[in-house]
Amino acid sequence: MSINSVIDLRSDTVTVPTPAMREAMAGAVVGDDVFGEDPTVNALQELAAERLGFEAGLFVASGTQGNLIAMMVHGGKGDEAIVGDQAHLYLYEQGGLASIAGINPRPLVNQPDGTLRLDQIEAAIRGDDAHFPVTRIIALENTHNRMGGAVLSVEYTRRVADFAHARGIALHVDGARVFNAAAALDIPVRDLTSPADSATFCLSKALSAPVGSVLCGSRAFIRAAHRRRKVLGGGMRQAGILAAAGIVALETMPQRLRDDHANARALSAGLAGIPGLRVVGDVPSNMVYVDLDPALPFDAVELTRRLAKHRIKVVATFARRIRCVTHCWISADDIREALQVFAEVARTDAPSASTGRAQSY
Repeated sequence: MSINSVIDLRSDTVTVPTPAMREAMAGAVVGDDVFGEDPTVNALQELAAERLGFEAGLFVASGTQGNLIAMMVHGGKGDEAIVGDQAHLYLYEQGGLASIAGINPRPLVNQPDGTLRLDQIEAAIRGDDAHFPVTRIIALENTHNRMGGAVLSVEYTRRVADFAHARGIALHVDGARVFNAAAALDIPVRDLTSPADSATFCLSKALSAPVGSVLCGSRAFIRAAHRRRKVLGGGMRQAGILAAAGIVALETMPQRLRDDHANARALSAGLAGIPGLRVVGDVPSNMVYVDLDPALPFDAVELTRRLAKHRIKVVATFARRIRCVTHCWISADDIREALQVFAEVARTDAPSASTGRAQSY
């Protein structure tokens, strides 16, 4: 059901902890995690590593922090990382790859399915020349936010991993929503992550925990990552209160993600039938991107304002594009109500008075 009588489709980051999570948080046994003495954090890290097919895990404040730590472990100042030009790591993490890690991003065009072409990756790898940075990392994103929640396949991930490892390059998977990818493919999540050298996933998105992500890798990698987390201010001390919700999230939430995907498909099908709105591409997971027809006399920001008057919240990502994201607090009834509002608002023939700005995430 929706939260506070508002149908909030802006992001799955708006999810709130379930009653079971709140109960676990209240009763969590805690210790000093910087010393490695918080038993609940340790249990979360072990569970996450097991689920993703790695030796160890590290609880971090956010996916952005986890991605940055991974880059800092895999590469150093003056090295280079191959990334997608639509990747969250490249576009929406404030340039930390360059400004903090000192690593040069080498962006390649993301294909409509979220992949990077292998021949373009090969062409982008630097040769042995003193003029060039050294290619150390390839980063993939699964599911891919800007590409409509696209799901990268096991076969593709393995191909990139094999390609990278044959050349002494590390592969990192930004798996903020990788449990959505696993649900879409009906496979264990480790199949999508274990071919890589490291992977992050967010507890605070579709899994509905209040905060946090986990970075996974080998034991040696996580030892190095622990040091980078400390220098970034990520030592959270008695963090077991947060980790307790993460454990419940991992144990109870992945199996219900297919419901979110079904709701997204229902939303997509309904929006496709409304004149003036065009669904962008397929809807493989829990994201629906919608373009406004040029004939509509208002832009995406104005549309978000009109919808908000009817208790519907969405995000304007471009001047004439919005994004809707389904999650555990959005029901099938909410989707039906939202579609009625969309149809009503799209029929409204009023000039745009928008002066707002599109949002990115």
